[in-house]
Amino acid sequence: MNQVGLVGRLTKDPSSWTLSEGRVHTTFIVAVSRNFKNQKGEIESDFVLCSTWGRHAVNVAKYCVKGSLVAISGRLQSRHYDKEDGSRIYVTEIAADQVRFLDRRKAQEETAPIQKEPESEADFDFPVPEAEPANA
Repeated sequence: MNQVGLVGRLTKDPSSWTLSEGRVHTTFIVAVSRNFKNQKGEIESDFVLCSTWGRHAVNVAKYCVKGSLVAISGRLQSRHYDKEDGSRIYVTEIAADQVRFLDRRKAQEETAPIQKEPESEADFDFPVPEAEPANA
């Protein structure tokens, strides 16, 4: 079975592009902390290349930025290509089938609509007092 699950933070903004047939492809790198400390008492991280297609690719590009916390499920995928000098480059990445956003996008917080402060009493909504009962 080839199944991978990761939780980590993006190390930089995702890279996204649209292919000629209209398919969207997005790649990003996720820093995943290890569950133990090294000899110096520091927590180390692994940096994992991830790739996704279609609507997941569009959503990652739209809602994720450097530092976003994401949960990824997918499969491990290896590929290779040859450089111009004839050397072969091997790449191992996570082909993400699902990406969950675990925190809000910081850019959304910056562009959230700002409520205007009331400038006069006319801008306030005051409750209308009920009429007092008349004593007979």
